[in-house]
Amino acid sequence: MKIKEPEMIYKSGQPTAVILPLAEYEELLERVEDVADLKWLQKNRLQGVTYRPFSDYVKEKKRRGSSRH
Repeated sequence: MKIKEPEMIYKSGQPTAVILPLAEYEELLERVEDVADLKWLQKNRLQGVTYRPFSDYVKEKKRRGSSRH
């Protein structure tokens, strides 16, 4: 993806807003969400919260699902 220079919007000579391509905006949002997720995970790990592997969850889900029928 070619990054274009953002367009600045000025009011009374001061920059007040930025116009950028939607793909770049979405990329920025994803990065912000990733940082927030990492901070949440670090906070929970410091509090002693542990997590099981996703593969274990899937195995358990399949086992429970097959026992219902």
